[in-house]
Amino acid sequence: MSLHEVMIEGVLQPDGTLQLDEKPNLAPGRVTVVLRREEEAKPPSENWLQCLQGIRAKREAEGYPFMNEQETAAHMEWLREGDRIDDLLREVEEQHGRSEGS
Repeated sequence: MSLHEVMIEGVLQPDGTLQLDEKPNLAPGRVTVVLRREEEAKPPSENWLQCLQGIRAKREAEGYPFMNEQETAAHMEWLREGDRIDDLLREVEEQHGRSEGS
């Protein structure tokens, strides 16, 4: 016995019947039906910027330590400088390129 399964959404009518959104691509015969109530999609009450601003306000109220302007500038400079791992990766790539060219 082989198992053929399709997933189709539909609506459960008040009388207990099902109204499927599309015709199943299965041969006629007995089937097993599993019902799961779907949550209705709610439109977002805010856009992404408002969401981020809300998260920031909540974290500030909780005392979350954000970087000030000087700390942010220092961190950006540190990111631009790279680090020892970047240097090692570059060396390995250069060695790999030389060994392939040989």
